[in-house]
Amino acid sequence: MKPIQKATIVGIITVVIYLAVVVATTPALEPYAAISAAFQLNSIVIIGMGIGIGLQVFLSEKSKLLGCKLDIKRKAFGGNSGSTAATSFFSFFSLVPLGCCGWWLYALSLLPSVVGTGVSAVLIEYSQVLAYVGLVIIFGFAGLTAMKLKKEQKLKNSLNLN
Repeated sequence: MKPIQKATIVGIITVVIYLAVVVATTPALEPYAAISAAFQLNSIVIIGMGIGIGLQVFLSEKSKLLGCKLDIKRKAFGGNSGSTAATSFFSFFSLVPLGCCGWWLYALSLLPSVVGTGVSAVLIEYSQVLAYVGLVIIFGFAGLTAMKLKKEQKLKNSLNLN
């Protein structure tokens, strides 16, 4: 499969999984209403995660086609997985007041017993900002991978010229 096709598919799957979690954790709202609320509040996060993860997959596939060895690949995917999960987690908090993602209300009630009251208050208060920080991390890993790929390409080209 071509890198752009695979990246597009993975990006779309990321968005679909996010929206499926929204629908599954919002039994009080019709699926369309839950998805609409999610897009109204978190469209940047939803689309950003799809694009960021798709970009990482594209870079990984492109490096395979070029025969480059990217040591950063495993770390980047691990970092992207973690930052994607964190970004999703924080973005769901902003949906709770709308009646969306009711299951997350339960998760929020357990948060103080896990990390303490002060940390919980900060996490809840700044959940949207933290979701955006997660997006920055996702795109940061993609940028690092792109730089590493470009460096590997230059090295490979200079070796081929000699």
